[in-house]
Amino acid sequence: MSESRRFDRAEYCERLAKTRRAMVQAGVDLLIVTDPANMAWLTGYDGWSFYVHQCVLVHPHEDPIWFGREQDMNGARRTVYMDDSRIRSYADHYVQSAQHHPMTVLGPLIADQGWGSLRIGIEKDNYYFTLAAFEALAGSLPNATFQDTTRLVKWQRIIKSPREIEYMRAAGKIVEAMHGRVAEVLRPGIKQSDVVAEIYHTGTRGVAGAWGDYPAAVPMIGAGADASAPHLTWSDRELRSGESIFFELAGVHKRYHCPLSRTFYLGRPTQTFLDAEKAVLDGMEAGLEKAVAGNVCEDVARAYYSSIERYGLNKPSRTGYSIGLAYPPDWGEHSASFRTGDHTELQPGMTFHFMTGLWFENWGIEITESILITECRPECLSNFPRQLIVID
Repeated sequence: MSESRRFDRAEYCERLAKTRRAMVQAGVDLLIVTDPANMAWLTGYDGWSFYVHQCVLVHPHEDPIWFGREQDMNGARRTVYMDDSRIRSYADHYVQSAQHHPMTVLGPLIADQGWGSLRIGIEKDNYYFTLAAFEALAGSLPNATFQDTTRLVKWQRIIKSPREIEYMRAAGKIVEAMHGRVAEVLRPGIKQSDVVAEIYHTGTRGVAGAWGDYPAAVPMIGAGADASAPHLTWSDRELRSGESIFFELAGVHKRYHCPLSRTFYLGRPTQTFLDAEKAVLDGMEAGLEKAVAGNVCEDVARAYYSSIERYGLNKPSRTGYSIGLAYPPDWGEHSASFRTGDHTELQPGMTFHFMTGLWFENWGIEITESILITECRPECLSNFPRQLIVID
C-alpha cells in the first residue's frame, strides 16, 4: 500500500457498503458528499482544495466519482482508490466566478449518468456547501428531488477500524510531545507567539515512527483573563508570573486527530485554581467510569456535571464529542456528543475528546483527555500528566 493511499481497498469497500446501507434507510438513491473528511473517508482523497467546490458522488451500484477543480485531478489520482475513469473535473474559469458555478457542470454530469431524476442526498449543513452551490445544482437538475443527508456519512465514521485507531494513537504520542515542549519553554516573559512556534515545530516533526500532519484547528490559547474564552488564539503578549494559560492542541497523523488540553500556572496557583483542578479531575474520573460500551453519551455527561456541581460549579456546554479524521476548520466529527439528551450507545472503537473545560468571567481551566471506548475502562490516547501544571 503506497503512502498516498492510507487504507487498503477492502477497507474502503467496507466503508462504502456501510454508507450504501444508510442510504437505503434514508431513502436516497445518490449522495453528493462535499465534506472533505467524508470525501477522504470514502475514497482516500486528500488535498488542500476544499476552498473550491468539490465532491464525491456515491451511487448504490458503481464506484464513487470524484469531482473537483481540473488542476486538482492529479491530486485525486495520487490519493483515491478509484481508477481514472471515476475522476471528473471542471475548468478553471468556474473557480470563484460571478458568472459561472461548478455545480452547473456537476448537474449535467449527474444527468449524463442517467441519475438526473433520482432522490439525491446533499450535505446542507456543512462548511463547504453554500446556498449558491445548492441553487446552481438544483437549477441544473430540475427533475431531481433533494434531501438533507448532512450527517449520514459522519455517523458511519463513528466506530474506528484498527488502522484508524493506530493513526490516532500515533497522534496521541505527538500531542504528548507538544505539551511536553510547552512545559520546557514556558516561563514568565516569553511571548505567546514564541511558544506557539515551538508547538508547531514539535507537532509537525512528530515522534519516532509518526510524522505530524497539519491540524484542523490552530492552537487555542487562553492566558490570564483570556482563559475565560475557549476559542481565542495567540498574540505577541509576554506571559506573566501569577497567571494561568491553557493550551488546547491536537496531535495529527495522516489526518487523524488526538486533541488534548492542559492548563499551566506560572508561579503559585491560587486556591480558586486548586479547587477547580480538583473539581475537574474528580468529574473526569466520574465520567470515565461511565464511558464504557453499553452506556450512552448522556451517562458520561451527567456523571461529569453531577460531580462538578458538588463543588458549586456548572458547565452549560457539552462535555465531549466524537473525533477522528478531520479537515479545517475543526476536528470534531459532528455526530455524537457527551451531553444530556444524547442517547447514542457507546460501542468499542468510538473515540471522543472528553472536553471538561470550564470558563468563567475572567478565568478558565482546561484539562481534557481523548479516549477510545472499550468493553471496560476507556483507553486514554495520550499519556501526559492529568493535572494543573505548575511552572515555578
